[in-house]
Amino acid sequence: MWAQQDRFEDIEAFRKAAAAFGYTAIEVSHSTDQPRLDRLMTEGEIGLSSLHAPTPRMKLADGRWNSDANLADPDEDARRLAIEHTCRTIDYAGRAGLRFVVVHLGGVGAAMTEFEQRLRRLYDSGTRAGEEVEELRQRARRHRAEGAERHLEAARRSLRELTQYAERYGIAIGLENRYHYHEIPSPDEAALLLADYPPEVAGYWHDVGHAEVQHRLGLIDRHSWFPRLTARTIGTHLHDVDGIGDHRAPGNGDVDWSYIAAGLPKTALRVFEIDQRQPDELVAKAPQFLRERGVIE
Repeated sequence: MWAQQDRFEDIEAFRKAAAAFGYTAIEVSHSTDQPRLDRLMTEGEIGLSSLHAPTPRMKLADGRWNSDANLADPDEDARRLAIEHTCRTIDYAGRAGLRFVVVHLGGVGAAMTEFEQRLRRLYDSGTRAGEEVEELRQRARRHRAEGAERHLEAARRSLRELTQYAERYGIAIGLENRYHYHEIPSPDEAALLLADYPPEVAGYWHDVGHAEVQHRLGLIDRHSWFPRLTARTIGTHLHDVDGIGDHRAPGNGDVDWSYIAAGLPKTALRVFEIDQRQPDELVAKAPQFLRERGVIE
């Protein structure tokens, strides 16, 4: 994610910078285009740990990016399109001999609801409680509940197909918690979806910033993920949050890292998902910051 900068048009410059900061591998973002993915698949300063589907990034026939395709769409043609682009990522991971592909399993609808949009605007303006805030939370919950059954069934079919496809390579699907409330999974849904799979086939991927933002909006308690899903967690995206702005370098926000340190199993892959606006010095300091807090060894 941090590589999405003009100065890293040559992706080798990014790889060398990451290695110089002491990082040991790279997770390829779903914002990565075909040429840069192909280059990262070759040998370099450091190798790859995982791919974030759907990579490579490409346009769909209707002009949307492939990251907008919905694996939880009840429309079978739309769901098949999302499957196709995710399986392409799995093929790349298989050729590279990787163990993990991170997946967004879609949502109840294709876009953030107006209720969440208004909640976010209120939060940014300093309004975090009150009658209007609570009404918006309730409306967001009702909207999601009304469409959850059909979309969750489609998501379940997609996860089954993706795990079957990935098993040929020995790849585990990492089911990531999401940034928006309409998206799948909730903690209950994650437990339900993963119940039929061993962790080496499909596991939970905890995104710290996503969980924190949903907590701050009053929609999903951040403590509802751990310890409930600790035993199923195979990876994590580590980033800090300021207000409801995430993907900041750890240490450049106010996340309480103690519950992350307690909830993550030692075996879970630690991925720093830091955005392109974060300065070099904070990216370089982030691993030590989280070592001091017990999140990484």
